[in-house]
Amino acid sequence: MDDGYNIIERIKQSLTINLPGELAQLKMTPSFRGELISNFKNHNQIRNSAVLIALFPFNDKICTLLIKRPVYNGVHSGQVSFPGGKFDESDITLENTALRETYEEVGINSNSIELLGSITPLFIPVSNTKVVPYLGLLKELPKLLLNSREVDYTITVPLLDLKNSETIKEKTLTIRNKKIIAPYYDVQNEFVWGATAMIISELTELY
Repeated sequence: MDDGYNIIERIKQSLTINLPGELAQLKMTPSFRGELISNFKNHNQIRNSAVLIALFPFNDKICTLLIKRPVYNGVHSGQVSFPGGKFDESDITLENTALRETYEEVGINSNSIELLGSITPLFIPVSNTKVVPYLGLLKELPKLLLNSREVDYTITVPLLDLKNSETIKEKTLTIRNKKIIAPYYDVQNEFVWGATAMIISELTELY
């Protein structure tokens, strides 16, 4: 295994001290984010959400799980993200939101997840949400049961691949008739950008 025990221990230790925070997230920030935030006016309507960064051994490497969203009429159509979604009052806590959404989207039972903690919350202006990323440890990746309305397919990514500088690239996009620069992770030929890339940027500094 790719020194998996030490990777997990470093992550656990990092969660007990000052987190890398916004400085780490900013490394993967699209060029239009500052403008979106400065123009944002619906602060009283921000919705809470949570995602799960699952950590598990696979093919002798410590990996995490990403999902590919289906194409639909929405701002996150077709994007790559971590399992997760919006807070529901029945969840009581955002930890429960992350666990519930993960079960609903990919079928991982919460009983098999050891929650380690959370990293820095991230505001997503295009969907008016604040997301809290939680880290959860699994002994193995169980057989997945995908919700086809939420997930097109999954991507299993070794953590050390995310620290490889060759995976970090930039792309010019046209959004709302504006050209923007979007840093992204090239993960198995998947375009991982935006909030997910910002979360990954902080995650990689934990280990």
